[in-house]
Amino acid sequence: MGGHRILAGCACAVSCETLFGLSYLFTKDALAGASELALLGWRFLAGVIAMAFCAAFGIVKVKLRGRKLGLLFSIALFSPVLYFIGETFGIGRTSASESGAFLACIPVAALSASSIYLKKKPSRIQVIGILVTLCGVLATLAAASARPSFSPFGYAMLLLAVASYAMYSVLVEKAEDCSSAEITFAMLLAGALAFVPAAIAQALMSGEIRHLASLPFDDTRFLAACLYQGIGCSVVAFFLSNAAIARIGVNRAASFLGVSTAVAVLSGVLILGEQFTSWQCAGVALILSGVLIANSTVKA
Repeated sequence: MGGHRILAGCACAVSCETLFGLSYLFTKDALAGASELALLGWRFLAGVIAMAFCAAFGIVKVKLRGRKLGLLFSIALFSPVLYFIGETFGIGRTSASESGAFLACIPVAALSASSIYLKKKPSRIQVIGILVTLCGVLATLAAASARPSFSPFGYAMLLLAVASYAMYSVLVEKAEDCSSAEITFAMLLAGALAFVPAAIAQALMSGEIRHLASLPFDDTRFLAACLYQGIGCSVVAFFLSNAAIARIGVNRAASFLGVSTAVAVLSGVLILGEQFTSWQCAGVALILSGVLIANSTVKA
């Protein structure tokens, strides 16, 4: 694997995770005045429109004919559909720092999925890293459970997000005949087809269809979240993630996922003023240490 290809893949991974880390901040802000499904619906509608615009003007090339549509469907099912159901509902019921810490175990899940489905067995040091990360997650959960805001449903949703992202990573590496743009477009289209009807159905049942239609125009925080997540995360970050996995593989790309945790935790504490106890700090330190250990001997 060429040095330039590795550097490009690493740069894509760092940029992607920074964008994802800041998305927790926008999600918490938007959910103060809207439902999770409303945010997901508008987010992916904005994303697929932006991606279609880029394809129409030749900024990116998308050609789905002749591709393995079954594989693309599987990728899109795990991410964005299942992943964002888990992440959005999980973040909505936990703090930004808690959700960021819990989602930090995604690299371990991706490493485990890679060993099972891609037959890339982890080394002894990687197994140690997995156990250290698990201890960090348990410490973070123990600290959160002592507070009234502890949400079992929120953590169950975050667990769904972790498992879904791991499977998405494995499947993207297997989609060698598809470009990053094509995978990204399939993901955005699936997200729009899944979440826009769901948001409309929820609004009809609650009698708030007019509120749903006017949300981005009446609420500047919601509009900012839609634009940031729809374009910054759903288009740019998805593209960067797919490009990173294609260039450096699941295992090495997974080693950068801790960046989003650091960004999420710092933004939650410094910008939102969320409480971050010493136990939570210790838990996050263990999680990040485990991630570094688990990926310290990964070969491209």
